[in-house]
Amino acid sequence: MSDYLVQFNNISKFFGKVIALKDVTMKLRKGEIMCLLGDNGAGKSTLIKTLAGVHKPDEGEIIVDGKKTIFDSPKDALDMGIATVYQDLALVSLMSVTRNFFMGREPLKGPPFFKIFDVKTANKIAAERMGQIGIDVRDPSQAVGTMSGGERQCLAISRAIYFGAKVLVLDEPTSALGVHQASVVLKYIVKAATQGLAVILITHNVHHAYPVGNSFTVLNRGKSLGTYEKKDISREKLLSMMAGGEELDKLEVELNEMNRVSNS
Repeated sequence: MSDYLVQFNNISKFFGKVIALKDVTMKLRKGEIMCLLGDNGAGKSTLIKTLAGVHKPDEGEIIVDGKKTIFDSPKDALDMGIATVYQDLALVSLMSVTRNFFMGREPLKGPPFFKIFDVKTANKIAAERMGQIGIDVRDPSQAVGTMSGGERQCLAISRAIYFGAKVLVLDEPTSALGVHQASVVLKYIVKAATQGLAVILITHNVHHAYPVGNSFTVLNRGKSLGTYEKKDISREKLLSMMAGGEELDKLEVELNEMNRVSNS
């Protein structure tokens, strides 16, 4: 049996002649938080959609629980326990916390063929689940739009976990949040991992990623610059890789050479 819960081996994705991803490999253990870092255009969005079953890889293989797997749709990925929480969260602001928590999978009660939504049970579950992560929902019937950005993010994550996620893919979960709200979300992500969930945290913010991550994969123009354990890489090195440190060093050398030639 493999040590890894999920593996993405040498994944490539092409759109015509455009190389969106090339030979990207990620391996994730149970309870691990892997941070996927990359600037705009690095290929993060394409990789997210490949992990979520939206795109099929043109090359490479996906292995879940030691078995090679092909996702024909996002439902296939979800059925295998890979849940993706996108930036827009797929929440409806005017609907209640409870309705958003269950979103089409509401508990029912009553005789066969005449079942109705069990509001009391649903409210109880939603309030308890949010309470477990330190968010006090006094009235589960309140509209989601009345919650803070951090609370909405935690609701979307909690929903995915409740419905059986084994691997949680989070798309920039702290990008639109203030410092306090971001810390609430990051603490919850760490708590989820300690309970056995594997997490892929996609972000461009190294300062949010480094404190919580166990390993870090850096994407640049669709290619992986490598995966590093926290003990093997510093925050400063990650920042340099994200900022294209080597390219900037080369640019500085070229500019110095141009200045030398123009002054000679």
